[in-house]
Amino acid sequence: MVSCKPQHFLLAMSFCWLTTSIHVTSEKHSLKPGEKLNSTTLLRSEKGYYVIKFERTYLQIYGPKTENWTVWIGNRNQPVDTDSAVLLLNHSGVLKIESNHTEPIILYASPQPSKHTVATLLDTGNFVLQQLHSNGTNTTLWQSFDYPTDTLIPGMKLGVNNLSGHKWSVISWLADSEVSLGAFELEWEPTKRELIIKRRGKLCWASGNLGNGRLMHDTYYEIVSNENESYFSITTFNEEHTIWTLLETGQLINRNGDDNNVARADLCYGYNTDEGCQRWEEIPLCRHPGDAFESREGYPNQDMANNLENSSYGLSDCQDMCWRNCSCAGFKNYNDDDGTGCVFYHKNFTTGTNFASGGSTFFVLVNKPHHKGKKMWIWITVVSVVAAMLVISATTLAIKKRKQGKKRKGVETKNMADLAASNRFYDVKGFGDELNIRQNLKVFPFTLVLWATEDFNPENKLGEGGFGPVYKGILPSGQEVAIKRLSKSSRQGIVEFENELVLICELQHTNLVQLLGYCIHEEERILIYEFMSNKSLDYYLFDCDRGKILDWKKHFNIIGGISQGLLYLHKYSRLKIIHRDLKASNILLDENMNPKISDFGLARMFTQEESMTNTMVTCLPNMLWKEFFLQNLTSIVLECCYLKSLVEEEILAFMMLINLLI
Repeated sequence: MVSCKPQHFLLAMSFCWLTTSIHVTSEKHSLKPGEKLNSTTLLRSEKGYYVIKFERTYLQIYGPKTENWTVWIGNRNQPVDTDSAVLLLNHSGVLKIESNHTEPIILYASPQPSKHTVATLLDTGNFVLQQLHSNGTNTTLWQSFDYPTDTLIPGMKLGVNNLSGHKWSVISWLADSEVSLGAFELEWEPTKRELIIKRRGKLCWASGNLGNGRLMHDTYYEIVSNENESYFSITTFNEEHTIWTLLETGQLINRNGDDNNVARADLCYGYNTDEGCQRWEEIPLCRHPGDAFESREGYPNQDMANNLENSSYGLSDCQDMCWRNCSCAGFKNYNDDDGTGCVFYHKNFTTGTNFASGGSTFFVLVNKPHHKGKKMWIWITVVSVVAAMLVISATTLAIKKRKQGKKRKGVETKNMADLAASNRFYDVKGFGDELNIRQNLKVFPFTLVLWATEDFNPENKLGEGGFGPVYKGILPSGQEVAIKRLSKSSRQGIVEFENELVLICELQHTNLVQLLGYCIHEEERILIYEFMSNKSLDYYLFDCDRGKILDWKKHFNIIGGISQGLLYLHKYSRLKIIHRDLKASNILLDENMNPKISDFGLARMFTQEESMTNTMVTCLPNMLWKEFFLQNLTSIVLECCYLKSLVEEEILAFMMLINLLI
């Protein structure tokens, strides 16, 4: 038996400590000037979500929480010798990749040398180079998020920096194991507010107009557009790390989603416009709707093959060239190892082809409608019969329902006729055909209103006034709106509804609430307004805590805004209008606390010749009754008294706030 000497034991312990120390040191999360990252070391973000290291001749970031997914590559078009490769931050603030036999790859070089820099891998997956200042602040000099590869993670952007002109986009790999620039590019189109996928510069797929923050393919996202930048970005929800990857085939997938297909540009052939596919201007005459490539396994007839060994072509390039060549009926990769190069097969190559599992994967041109011709006729017959039965049933039910609702329909028709013919509304046009009062006023289907409010969900209820309940709604575009529904028990009725509809349509002023559209469905009467995120003025005036939000400057701006709105109604609008129901609950506040006058159900319109004194006033404050009857004030003066009352409430609320603070 061999004895273990004490010095041997100490040597072994020292070796274990040394190797452990090296391991810990190799997993730091930043590089300081003069430090290097080589093929045997790595940087790990502070919480361990992401790792950056050299792998297969490339500097790569893996994550989150796994080293199986590559989310960024620093030198995708310039592979290096992995054994000799280093990532270096020198004392001048230059961040670069060096290796034997290749020129240095400069990731960042400062116009002026800077010694106080650090390169850090963040838990967001962003690798940033920062300049440190003596006061403890820092400035980002360079970041990997500005140079995406084939993957989009939360924090990365698609779009453009309007100041520098720098563009953010995602470009697929050339092939499954070839990371160089591929054929497909995912971009953000800010004008149309849509995502697009291009193949070699040609538009293949578009998402259509997107709202902001809505769920799309298990993904939440945000859209930003200002003078500095316009971009689309996916966001983290419940700490889920969403990852979008654009594959070399043109398929955009969500790696963490239940439905991982975000877009299928690989199914776009130029003639089909379903699922976001875009029509191409030039389609070969030999290709027809239904033509598509399907994958097969086996041993193709090589006597009918032409080889193209060019390693700059990926599988999608092979498909595109075969699609445009009328003599081509199939294709595959030439190099099975890296997925590059092309092999093209002529027509009738399937003769002599051995279709068997275990062979290579190749693609065959088929015509699906022709291939399924017999089944198609069966389906057409079945659908036609079912459709005929449905039409007959629907017609029978419609006749029965028309008889039952004839009286109600007559009343509704009379109301609409009275509305169109009434001279109370003066020059209001177009109330006949689909009630399109103005080009910018929309008629909303009742089904859309139900969808926007989630069937008038009580959780979406903003409040209730004399007209009826008001709900918050979200349109399919993502726009937030306020939806005002006439209550059957309301003290206001169809006349007030019609009055408010016409009046607000006539008015355009920054201090008047904007009417977006309306809905008339059976007995339902609904108005759709712009959404005021800060509710109404009374929400703040009569609450000590919320009143603290309104400083004197905001009070002054609110008073001035209401005054401007009234001045427009009384003097500068085409038709003179008296609101007759001005109170704090009818003053709405937008996101910037700007006031907007609302609720015109009781308003009265006048022509230039018509008197403005003898009109009924409702909700008159008690302190003004005597003054009104004794002096026979005009409606304009009376409305100014309303404003005076509001101003007094504003001042009183502000004084209460001051007393609380003292």
